[in-house]
Amino acid sequence: MKILFEGDSITDAGRDRSDPHGMGNGYPKYASELIRARAQVRAEANGRAFEEPEFWNFSISGSRSEHLLGRLENMIALQPDFISILIGVNDVWHRHSATNPVPTTDEQFEANYRRVLEAVKTRTHAKLLMLEPFLLDVPDKLRMRPELIRIIEINRALAREYADAYLPLDGLFTAAEIAAREKNVYSADGVHPNPTGAQFIAEHYLRAAAPLLETL
Repeated sequence: MKILFEGDSITDAGRDRSDPHGMGNGYPKYASELIRARAQVRAEANGRAFEEPEFWNFSISGSRSEHLLGRLENMIALQPDFISILIGVNDVWHRHSATNPVPTTDEQFEANYRRVLEAVKTRTHAKLLMLEPFLLDVPDKLRMRPELIRIIEINRALAREYADAYLPLDGLFTAAEIAAREKNVYSADGVHPNPTGAQFIAEHYLRAAAPLLETL
């Protein structure tokens, strides 16, 4: 079984890009460990030989939707059985960067992402898990929240068309921070998860992915 992680720095998480099987130090590392352990337990319980899942990571730090689109043919060539995608925060964040003179508009984000999703659904047999971009409560990022909300709404609309499962991370993180009564539990800068945040994503990832993986 080929499982592919795609996205930006949150999914890249410092991986060795010379090794497409490298999971880095973020949520793919923890999610792949959870998926592997669950598959092994289920195989043993059902008296089957354990088949090691094959994990791939094509994510690159700084990626926007246009970069994801640029990697589309590599994704298709792999022919994964399962693919998850987390993209969108840089399409917003880079609008506020002086080094990015041509920012991505909402319309461009939707068009880019739609092309990727359409190809995944029509040119592969992969089950698709879409992860929602998120922005935690950090003062210097709050100016970006209205724009991110629009990107989240685009994600949700596309998920209704294309996704086999959707992970609403922005809402999940918001609820968890409110319950914790404390900020910076999951991320120092509001964008990049710390180990606690990465494990939080991985646990919810497993819950969303498990029913789909069982059908493969």
